[in-house]
Amino acid sequence: MVDAFMDTWKLVDSKNFNDYMKSLGVGFATRQVASMTKPTTIIEKNGDTIILKTQSTFKNTEISFQLGKEFDETIADDRKVKSNVTLDGGKLVHVQKWDGQETSLLRELNDGKLILTLTHGSVVCTRTYEKEA
Repeated sequence: MVDAFMDTWKLVDSKNFNDYMKSLGVGFATRQVASMTKPTTIIEKNGDTIILKTQSTFKNTEISFQLGKEFDETIADDRKVKSNVTLDGGKLVHVQKWDGQETSLLRELNDGKLILTLTHGSVVCTRTYEKEA
């Protein structure tokens, strides 16, 4: 099922991203730049390892992981978190934990689009990606 996510995805819509970043404690200047970028997400697989790359004019990140195994991740704002990605009902569930806090990144496919739902506390952000032509 995870194979369905393997593709190159371009951000086409974003709702509430600034509030999500503010909830995480991301600074004003970084939020301004990040809100204007339209990242491309590339999801690949090499054996049991999933590689998730995010590329934009602002910053590029790359993580490699195996489903269900905790790993160390440095996220775009340079915070160090403990992450775990699982497959639950056809959805990729990515949980990041740090300093007693937790955020979830839920990726699901809907009508050929990749829907990324970011949740931190009561703040929810939805980002929609389409396959790059």
